[in-house]
Amino acid sequence: MAQISYYTEEGLKKLKDELHHLKVHERSYISKQIAEARDKGDLSENAEYDAAKEAQGLLELKISKLEEVLNNARVIDESTLDLSKALILSIVKIKNVANGATMKYTLVAESEADLKAGKISVDSPIGKGLLGKKVGEVVDIKVPSGVMKFEIIEISR
Repeated sequence: MAQISYYTEEGLKKLKDELHHLKVHERSYISKQIAEARDKGDLSENAEYDAAKEAQGLLELKISKLEEVLNNARVIDESTLDLSKALILSIVKIKNVANGATMKYTLVAESEADLKAGKISVDSPIGKGLLGKKVGEVVDIKVPSGVMKFEIIEISR
């Protein structure tokens, strides 16, 4: 059974746009490559044809997976979210207890994560550690380099 994934309106639109691009532009590009390779003669010894067919198979697999994700995608109604604890779409300001550095992250779905934009996945170690926590709590989060302590300073939308 496929897993339900939650997205913002913006994140869901990106996925739909990507699927449209793959179906309309990439499919036609690969079809042209296959046709050009077929025109070059004997298909049994045609590496270009084999490569184009393989690319077509990978594209169709990618399209299929993206369609499955979209079929199981749900848009989050931000107005119903609880502001008292960190949830998906929460903007969480945290302080590293060891060095006093503060960071602000928006908790998002895996496919919307973008560290440069301050968006971390709820499936990441820090994201998992923050989920369900409240302002003032100090949490121990296991990261690849060990365990870090973070204090939750603020939660907003």
